[in-house]
Amino acid sequence: MKTASAGPEIERLISLLAKLPGLGPRSARRAALHLLGKKDALMRPLADALADAADKIRACTECGNLDVADPCTVCAAPNRLDAAICVVETVGDLWALERAGAFKGRYHVLGGVLSALDGVRPEDLNIAKLVERAAREEVSEIVLALNATVDGQTTAHYLADRMADCGVAVTSLARGVPVGGELDYLDDGTLAAAFRSRSSV
Repeated sequence: MKTASAGPEIERLISLLAKLPGLGPRSARRAALHLLGKKDALMRPLADALADAADKIRACTECGNLDVADPCTVCAAPNRLDAAICVVETVGDLWALERAGAFKGRYHVLGGVLSALDGVRPEDLNIAKLVERAAREEVSEIVLALNATVDGQTTAHYLADRMADCGVAVTSLARGVPVGGELDYLDDGTLAAAFRSRSSV
């Protein structure tokens, strides 16, 4: 949808902003107007930051994380445990686990999940490198931290099959009641997963 009285430069800005996750045409117009109203305080620094990021940030050839260094700071850290590799769908998932501080091993970013509907095949994901890493002598466990969706679970089963001959334990995150969660507010799938993952107390 074209914006009334807007020149091609503004239309291009709005069109590009609308491609960002969570921004539709209206939100993109509001964001564009906000940026244009604060050129010196926000728009120019943002443009510089975007150009800097485009020039310097790259995907780690070892795990797929985004960083200015290759290997990334996580892969280069000497205090990480080499025995376990945590497999995630996206870099955002890796960052979330790092914020939680619950995992001290290495990571592997798949770059998505298998999806027949979207035409995502095994060769479209970073799977070959994962199998190569899983076969290393020091690796004893692959933790599949994939989202609890149909495509996520399909991908988890596929990866487990691919790594059956690597001699490593393949585990997945527990599913169920979140910390602080109340049973009455949880969906049926979460409650069913919680029962399947129950443990001794």
